[in-house]
Amino acid sequence: MNVFTLIRKEIGHRKLNFALSILAAAVAAATFLVSISLLRSTDLETSRLINEKVAETEAEMAKLEDELRVSMKGLGFNIHIFPEGQDLSEVYEQGYASKTMPEEYVTRLAQSEIVTVNHLLPTLTQVTDWPEYKRKIVLIGIRGEVPKLHGSNKKPLLDPVPEGELIVGYELQNSLELEVGDQVTLKGREFKIRECYGERGSKDDITVWMSLKQTQEIFDKEGQINSILALECNCATIDRLSEIRAELGEILPGTKIIEQESKALARAEARKSGQTTARQQIESMKESRSRLKEKREALASILIPLIGIFCMAGIGLLVFLNAKERVYEVGLLLALGVNSFKILTAFLLKAAVGGWVGGMIGIGASLLFIEKGGSLFAGYPANELTSAVELGLVLVCMPLFAAIASWIPAFAAAQCDPAEVLRNE
Repeated sequence: MNVFTLIRKEIGHRKLNFALSILAAAVAAATFLVSISLLRSTDLETSRLINEKVAETEAEMAKLEDELRVSMKGLGFNIHIFPEGQDLSEVYEQGYASKTMPEEYVTRLAQSEIVTVNHLLPTLTQVTDWPEYKRKIVLIGIRGEVPKLHGSNKKPLLDPVPEGELIVGYELQNSLELEVGDQVTLKGREFKIRECYGERGSKDDITVWMSLKQTQEIFDKEGQINSILALECNCATIDRLSEIRAELGEILPGTKIIEQESKALARAEARKSGQTTARQQIESMKESRSRLKEKREALASILIPLIGIFCMAGIGLLVFLNAKERVYEVGLLLALGVNSFKILTAFLLKAAVGGWVGGMIGIGASLLFIEKGGSLFAGYPANELTSAVELGLVLVCMPLFAAIASWIPAFAAAQCDPAEVLRNE
């Protein structure tokens, strides 16, 4: 009688014993796969939630940046660059610089690799008379913002004024009864009112904006400006003004640089508060998901070894009981000349077959449980939570573990003395 005949007859004769060993192996296999899938679903769901939150935050921040760009038009630029030798007390007193500098300075800045400021706007400002209306006004000449050569193009904070057109402040528009589209004369030149600003409660209400070129011609200062306006970059640190002065001073030595701090702080706080909140939400989510993963890992680290030990012990116990019940049959086989190695092999192979079948059943049961698990596995399908390597590992290891668990009782049964067994029988 060969080994496989012994195994077949043994399985057929002890169906319940074999079924229980299959059940033990199936439980161990299913526990391993379900635990691994739970941990993997936690990782996948964490990544998905964080990626969604990051994408949502980036979209919100892009929207905020655009809204800030619009709202900051009211705040204006916060970095002012004045000519070399300019007395700043004079600037604070009259609101503009009396000295001038070449308009080419703004081009030099734009072609440099400055990182602390953006939105470069050359201006020429001066208090003058509007003789046609017998009014004193602040006349500001502006042109389009000069884009930085190194860096991404940004939407302008202030649109240029085309030649032949004017923008007037609220008080001038109101007191002189000016309307958009009106034709007016300023210092003998004809202009059309392009826009009238709303009330701002500052000198802007008595200000007229026109193209820089025409302003230079009116004041006979072609190619000259008396300030460059800029916007502080959001990357500046606490000592931002020192950094800005150091960087710009290397490019335009001697120029005077001031910051309108209240505007800078309003911009920084508005910009960074949303970023800070978003980062806190993401970190909170990471911590929450990390705690969930730790709990599941702790459970798996206890559950998998515990169930594995119980299942192996159960398989070993089943083999022991089977060997004890069949001791007389084993003794008879030994007396008939069947060697102990063949009997040992039969016991171990039977256990291995049970482990393999149990592994197959455990795989099927775990995959079905994962598919039906729904929210427990965050809705991920089984093919995303298990891999072919893990399934193959189960099919290889379960027969091996079952054989190892059966080794001691099977070896003891195969080594019994047939004379002693049969004498007692």
